[in-house]
Parts: sequence; structure tokens; C-alpha cells
Amino acid sequence: MEFRTKVDLPVGMPPVNHSDVLMLWGSCFAENIGKLFMDYKFRCDVNPFGVLYNPSSIAEAISQVDCPFIYNKENLKEYQGVWYSLMHHSSFSSRNPEECLTKINARLLHARECLHQAHWVMFTWGTAWVYEWKENGQVVGNCHKLPGNCFNRRLLGVDEIVGAYSLLVERLSALKPDLHFLFTVSPIRHVKDGMHGNQISKSVLLLAVQKLIDAYPARCFYFPSYEIMVDELRDYRFYADDMLHPSFQAVHYIWECFGQTFFPPATHRFLKDWEVVKKGLEHRPFDPDSKQYQRFLSQILLNIEALKEKFAYLDVQNEINLCQARLKK
Repeated sequence: MEFRTKVDLPVGMPPVNHSDVLMLWGSCFAENIGKLFMDYKFRCDVNPFGVLYNPSSIAEAISQVDCPFIYNKENLKEYQGVWYSLMHHSSFSSRNPEECLTKINARLLHARECLHQAHWVMFTWGTAWVYEWKENGQVVGNCHKLPGNCFNRRLLGVDEIVGAYSLLVERLSALKPDLHFLFTVSPIRHVKDGMHGNQISKSVLLLAVQKLIDAYPARCFYFPSYEIMVDELRDYRFYADDMLHPSFQAVHYIWECFGQTFFPPATHRFLKDWEVVKKGLEHRPFDPDSKQYQRFLSQILLNIEALKEKFAYLDVQNEINLCQARLKK
């Protein structure tokens, strides 16, 4: 007997090759999937502005990366001695405005280099509810726990989202004709919107994605992270302790579904080879000074160097340094 409703995965999608350059933007679910991409040595940049939840802020952030845009002190706000950007996560904030600007602009520069090389730009939209800064109507990326009376809250419209992303797709595609755009909706519930408000929000996002796919069928694609979580993994055992975020197991299951959809055989082979290295580095021996473990490390190092020789783009210097340090020890 089948005790679950299995979500049909998309077929005929363009491949995501291990050699491709990827950019991931969006909610903390994008961070979870982005970490897995990086763990398996994909070349990717994840959330250059920090976590962003709504499509409007993500579109604005990418526009600033593409412009190019440079932040100065006039673009920052100050509250209780802390300088921050309304577009950025609080990890960029500082009590020193120059330090804040240095972190923001250095990250922008790195993101710009990645965007100009990217083969895929992947979006994880979390909510269609946005907060506008009352002084100028700007949709903010982060409220920084400021008083609520600083903002107006509203729901984005489907056509509003589609209009912003149509411009984005056309502009970036003109610069890089082989660029693909992948959309997904975050499975994380936004309870601050209310459960009904969360469902309305997700509906807006799903309708906007479908319109974009219909308008740009050769460039825009959808992966059903949201549907896998709420329809296939509907049991609470697949949620974290807060009962809102996917558990570690659920994130890895969605990652496997993603791989089934997008990874070609060559990418699967690399992931299998790298898994051997990854598990070897994670192993904690009873006696790290034993000859047996030293031989084990030497073999891992040989495996890493063989992969580096085969795939010149691989950045494995940290793993090589780790092996060499343990061997010396």
C-alpha cells in the first residue's frame, strides 16, 4: 500500500551541471539548499544581501548587483547607535558606519562577478507580504526590529511581481543568453502573517511564478519545493522543533528530489566521488596518530588531488590544507 501522495517531479528540465556557476536568492530555505550546493563543491553565491523573503526586495537587490551600485553613508540608517541598511540582513550592521559599508560593498563586488558568470539564477520566494519604509515607500529587505510605525504593510500583487521579474529576465538574458532562471516557493510557514494570510501569500507567489513560466518557457522554470513539503512530507516528523521549518531530513529529501530533476549523470558521478571525500574528512578516529589513520588521510588527499586534476574549476584548497595539517600533526 502507498501511504503518501508523491509529488510528480518536473521532467525535461535543462541540466544543472557541476561546472555551472549558480546564484541563489531568497529565504532561509535558499540558505539550506545553498549550503548543500557548497558542501558538494558547486560554484555558487548564496544571498549576497543576506536572507530576503519577498520577491520585490530580491528583484531590487539583483538590480543593485547588476547596476553596478555602490553604497555610501547616505544609504544607511542609524538606530540606537547601530548603522544598518534596509536592504540587508543584520549581519551587515555595525556600530561603525565605515565597517558596515565595507562589508556591504565587498559583498556586492563578489556578487557582481558571480552574476556575470552565472548559468543559473535560483529564487526562493518566502512571502508576498512586504513592509514599506514610510518616509519614501521603499520596500525593505529587513525591518531590523524597528518600531512598527516606521512601516506600511501590504500584499504584493501578482502582476506587480510579474512586471518586475519580466524586466529582470529580459535585461539579464540580453547580457547572458545562456542564463536560466529557476523559481521555487519556500515551504516555510510565515505565521506572523497569520495562517490564512500565509496561504494567500503563497497563492500570490505561485500565480506569479506560473505567469513568468508561461511568458518565458525557455528561460524560467519551477521546482515544487513547497508542494513536496506540504503534500508529500505532510507529517510533523518532517518539521523542526518550531513546527514551521523543514527538518534536516526534509531538506535533504528535497535536495535529492532536486538532483533527480536537474543533475545529469556526470554530476551524480561527481557527487558520489565527493561524498567519499566528505565522509572521510568528517571521520573522527579513536587514535589520530595511528599509522592506519595516517594512511587513510593520505588516500583522501590523493582522491582530492585526483578530482582537482580532473575538474580544474574545483576549489578544494581548504580540504587539502586540512588533510595536510592532520598528517603533520
